[in-house]
Amino acid sequence: MSKVLLVHAKGGPPLGHVLSRAAVRAEIHLLALSALPPAVANTARQLCASMVTPTDAQRSDLVSLIVSQAKAVGAEAVLTFSEYAVVAVAEACEELGLAGAGSAAALARDKRLMRRAWQENGLPQPEFSPVATEDELHAAADRLPFPLLLKAAWSAGSTAHQIIRSPHEVSTAWRRSREVMAESAQLGYSELHVAEADADFVVEQIVTGSAAHWFDEPGWGDYVSVEGVVADGVFRPVCLSGRMPTVEPFTERAGITPALLPQDAQDRIVALAREAVDALGLRDCGIHTEIKLGADGGMWLIETAARFGGAMTVPQVEEVFGLDLVGMLVDHLLGRTVAWPEQALTPAQADGAAGSLVVLAVDGKGEAWPDRRLWDFPAVEAEVPLSGGSELSVVAESSLADGSVVPVYDPAAGANTMAALCLLSATDPRTVLRDFRTLVDALPQVLPAASSTQAAHATPSEQTTTTQSAPSEEASP
Repeated sequence: MSKVLLVHAKGGPPLGHVLSRAAVRAEIHLLALSALPPAVANTARQLCASMVTPTDAQRSDLVSLIVSQAKAVGAEAVLTFSEYAVVAVAEACEELGLAGAGSAAALARDKRLMRRAWQENGLPQPEFSPVATEDELHAAADRLPFPLLLKAAWSAGSTAHQIIRSPHEVSTAWRRSREVMAESAQLGYSELHVAEADADFVVEQIVTGSAAHWFDEPGWGDYVSVEGVVADGVFRPVCLSGRMPTVEPFTERAGITPALLPQDAQDRIVALAREAVDALGLRDCGIHTEIKLGADGGMWLIETAARFGGAMTVPQVEEVFGLDLVGMLVDHLLGRTVAWPEQALTPAQADGAAGSLVVLAVDGKGEAWPDRRLWDFPAVEAEVPLSGGSELSVVAESSLADGSVVPVYDPAAGANTMAALCLLSATDPRTVLRDFRTLVDALPQVLPAASSTQAAHATPSEQTTTTQSAPSEEASP
């Protein structure tokens, strides 16, 4: 049986889903750069031929660590589903002579390099400027039109995003973004390979989206993602996922597969995604490209990642379209023939719909809950009225335990303050969207109230959740 080294770190699809699909295709050896979620630790031990947790000293040269471990187990493929390990794994595959994202992987990770590549190819995106110091941010704010978005160049999950509406907010935004990146690193949500990556930032113009010009009904967010792969350097789109509106500044609340768009709109979006991916020069990897939708058919590129979408995007695609993206990618990296879709699949080809909801302590208008609540999925399951045929479940490895205090939402920390991740299966995308809106409105009423003592003594993981598979997507500008 072929051998595969899986490099595990925080973010990406749930580890349990990845392991169950990958282990069918190959003998899996796990290199754990992050602690395994307790909910899947036993499963990992059963499915993996070996598991290694490196010491801090071994992590100092991550590429060498991956290369040596791959050689030790005789791996014929090395892969990761974590944003934070993408570059290291790509470089290791280059050294090993194995299929991987290639030498251009950093262009799909460092937002500064990504935007420069798109700029050189004349692709539509917000005006931007790389910044490394507060003085550079002030200078960029003098050139770019307000409002602006400051984001860390190597972040994920909308971490450290700061909206800057006027010159006098620049210094405060800079300090807060730096603080959040340091806090995120302590939680394990930081780039694992590039030294001092938390010091790199980019500031961008915030463009105005318009979901109403693309969707026939209200409630959709003004951006979508194109899911797919690059196989032998060729972009292979699989489908589109839609969104609910983000929570300020640009924290993702929910992703829905498929996006309910007309065929001509989907074709235009996929065409732009293809240009974006081609401009980066990637070779063999999952792909997740986010695109902002504007009035009168306008579009702007948000980002492309050299990995599959985070949260439950991969399981959603499997449920709706019957495609095991994890298994297909493993097969491709091992040199097996894979039947990728000829073109992006449409809502007409979907069997129902699925969506994932990030539980944040904010209501449907983005306002903070008036009091602290305890996460309690049984109460949610019993008391929230969903549509007939809809099924709601909780992703245990990406959620706090029942009875935990729901973290206060911190706009600067983004998805780091999520309490849970829920998966909904329904008859169609409209129903998923409607049920999610019902769920968001109901949560602050159906969840048990936390006592003042519980709130005051919330553990660090309840003040700022350390769940394993927080969304990896950006949702800006």
